[in-house]
Amino acid sequence: MDRAACIGMQSALTAAHRARNQLAQPFPDRPVNPPECDNSGGMAMLDDKQQQLCDDNKTDFSDLTALFINCTLKYAPEPSHTDALIDMSEEIMRANGVGVERIRATDYEIAYGVYPDMTKHGAQTDQWPDLWAKVEAAHIVVLGTPIWLGEKSSVCQLIIEKLYAHSGQHNDKGQYVFYGKVGGTLITGNEDGIKNCAMGILYSMQHVGFAIPPQADAGWIGEAGPGPSYGDERDDGTRAGFDSDFTRRNTTFMTWNMMHFARMLKDAGGIPAHGNSQGLWNEGRRFDAPNPEYR
Repeated sequence: MDRAACIGMQSALTAAHRARNQLAQPFPDRPVNPPECDNSGGMAMLDDKQQQLCDDNKTDFSDLTALFINCTLKYAPEPSHTDALIDMSEEIMRANGVGVERIRATDYEIAYGVYPDMTKHGAQTDQWPDLWAKVEAAHIVVLGTPIWLGEKSSVCQLIIEKLYAHSGQHNDKGQYVFYGKVGGTLITGNEDGIKNCAMGILYSMQHVGFAIPPQADAGWIGEAGPGPSYGDERDDGTRAGFDSDFTRRNTTFMTWNMMHFARMLKDAGGIPAHGNSQGLWNEGRRFDAPNPEYR
């Protein structure tokens, strides 16, 4: 399959996936996601090391779900470089039975503001409640973003603000609603900024309650200055970033760490509620801390 045909298939499947997401319940058994093209023009697969890790895995992840939110500034069906990197992490999860869904935030009309539904606060339209149902159902949430001027995209910042809109909600233990969920980030660009973006994204996610595993970020950038972005075709016919062992390794470690954390948290019934329950705190529990009123 030549590159033009592959991109055509990628665009068609992206459009089909977008239409399906508008109708489907969160995490259908096998959601359709657009495949990427490999260096030779065919469909990309995991390399031998990554495939061996999947083949050797003995842990059952089949009751876990993951949501990838691509915060590209592009609108479907235009191909996204960030999608190409998400493909790798998603394929590892799928190979291990995780139920995966991917959405592109620009496919939705998401209103600015830090309330769960901004139509109750002046906005004419806000489709965030539709996306929130998917976030709420997921065990793993990954934010993917391009780098612009050294920073995460404005769409990524918008999604972070919408997550923060739910920071006052609680689970059935009285903990903040994101407790028990695992977070991570994937970043692409052709300029510096991976660590800076990851720092802000992962801080924000843990602040609202996500558990962040070790090495929960991965990315690819090219040389300084103008140049190809991840997945762009080079003059020799190869695709930028696909040959980066550093990016492939970090994406692999990140993905497995997120799955391991999600597995441990689900098996443990989430994070123990002692010392971190807003509901119990409001009832007067101080979790063995000295009460200043009696000092």
